[in-house]
Amino acid sequence: MWSGEKVDLEAYLARTGYAGGEPKPDLATLRELHRAHVARIPFENLEITLGRPVPLDLGALQDKLVRRRRGGYCYEQNSLFAAILERVGFSVTGLAARVLNGERDKLRPATHMLLLVEIDGQRWIIDVGFGGDGPQAPLALSGGAEVRQGAWTFSLIREPDDAWVLRTLRPDGWFDLYMFTDHAVFPPDYEVANYYVSTHPSSPFTSRPVVQRAEPQRRTALLGTRLQVDHPDGERDVRDIAEHEFGAVLGRIFGIDLSSEEVEVLRQRYRPISG
Repeated sequence: MWSGEKVDLEAYLARTGYAGGEPKPDLATLRELHRAHVARIPFENLEITLGRPVPLDLGALQDKLVRRRRGGYCYEQNSLFAAILERVGFSVTGLAARVLNGERDKLRPATHMLLLVEIDGQRWIIDVGFGGDGPQAPLALSGGAEVRQGAWTFSLIREPDDAWVLRTLRPDGWFDLYMFTDHAVFPPDYEVANYYVSTHPSSPFTSRPVVQRAEPQRRTALLGTRLQVDHPDGERDVRDIAEHEFGAVLGRIFGIDLSSEEVEVLRQRYRPISG
C-alpha cells in the first residue's frame, strides 16, 4: 500500500534522530517515531510557493524530506510516515479530515491527510503533518480523554454521526482543529486532493509561504513574511521579517536551507519588509 519495502529506514532514523532502539511494531516505537519526526521535520509549503509540483511518490519524498533535509505538508509528511510505519511492520490506514480552524459551521473539503494504526486492539490516530497545532505523539481513538503532550493538551470527541473531532486546549477554551471519520482513504485519493491543494487559487497554501514547527513548549510559524511564536499561556510574539532575513530565518529557526536562487525567488514573489 505505502511502498514500505522501498524505504531507506537507516537514513530516515538518522534524519529524525530516532533514539528508541530497534524499531518494532509496538506502541513504544510508534510514540518515539512520531515524536522524533515532528521534532526534526518541519511543516512547509515552499515547493508550491517556488512554483513547483508536489510529487508524492516515495522516491521523491525520501529525496526531499530525508536526503535534502527539507520539510513538507500533510500529504508529503504522512505519506512518508505511512511508508516508514509499514516498513517497521505496522498496519496503516489512511484517513481524511476537514480542517475546522475553530469554525464548526463552515463546511470545508476533506483535504487533510492523517493515519490510523491499530495495536493490540486499540486504534491510534497518527498525524505528523498538521503543522504547529498538530499532535506531537499518537492519540488513542477514544472519546473524551484529555491528553497532555508537552505543554499542550488534546482531546478527541465523538460526534453523533460517528465523526471525530480533534481539539486542542487554548487559554480561552477548546479549539476545534479538524473533523474526520475512520473510513479508509487510499494513495490515489491523496494524489487528487494534493493536486487541488497545491494548485487551486483558493487553497491556503498557494498564496504565501507557510512554515511551522511544533515543539513541547512553543509553536513557531512563518506566515508570509510574519514570524510568530505561540506560548502555552496564550502569549504570542509577532514580528515582520526584513527582506535580508528570509533565508536566515528558514535556516536558523526551521532548519530549512534553500539555495540563494530559491531565496531570491521567494523574496521577489512575497517581498518581505525591506530593512
